[in-house]
Amino acid sequence: MFIRSLEEVATTENFVDWGNGTSHRLLTQTDGMGFTVCHTVVTKGSESLLEYKNHLEACYCIAGRGEVEDMDGKRYRIVPGVIYVLDKHDKHYLRADADVDLILVSVFNPPLKGNERHKLDGSESSAY
Repeated sequence: MFIRSLEEVATTENFVDWGNGTSHRLLTQTDGMGFTVCHTVVTKGSESLLEYKNHLEACYCIAGRGEVEDMDGKRYRIVPGVIYVLDKHDKHYLRADADVDLILVSVFNPPLKGNERHKLDGSESSAY
């Protein structure tokens, strides 16, 4: 058993500014659990075009508000108590409402190394 806190992770390379927010990678590949757990903050008013080509991701909202939009233009409201699941490496837009950060617990399979970062230059989806 081990215990790890947000405060502890914030002082390591597993605290990542991913471009439109931050991610505390609480579990990573080196922990040997077979998945990653992150505390993810999406900055209020931000929009990110994302895609995980090598990972499946599920995000459970614990605070704030926002939306996910698929490539067919369907929008899904994200509020506390809602989970969204990217089970087909889905390319998507992730948006936080203008007035509040969106806070998620994100789970990745297979696990992240821990230091991955997005490239949000607007030309294409950021993928890893």
